[in-house]
Amino acid sequence: MRRTLPYIFLSLFTFSLLSFSYSIDDVVSAIKTGDANKMSRYFDNLVEITLHERSNSYSRSQAEVILKDFFSNSGVKNFKVLHKVTNNDSEFCVGSLTTKNGEFRTTIFMKTRGDKKLLQELRFDSQ
Repeated sequence: MRRTLPYIFLSLFTFSLLSFSYSIDDVVSAIKTGDANKMSRYFDNLVEITLHERSNSYSRSQAEVILKDFFSNSGVKNFKVLHKVTNNDSEFCVGSLTTKNGEFRTTIFMKTRGDKKLLQELRFDSQ
């Protein structure tokens, strides 16, 4: 028993490190590569998406389809973070998305639900 106790504590410590919390940096990384599938991991049950001055709330699967279409049609080239704010229960980021079709001022908002921060809102406004 004495020999297994350190292994139990080590296992619990490792598990706590692996039970991660999402952050806005994960979403930024997915936007930089235009990976809607990766982004969908961070979606809340409903996500508000604004594209081409049209805004609507979508389920996770609908939001993923909308973003896949947007990313594939736009041809993501780069994403640059311009401003980021983090507090205990939310994160907010404003950035500039460069695509083959132009630049989009991008706003990302995440809020804590349960033990994770989940994506609540995405805005892509033409510049």
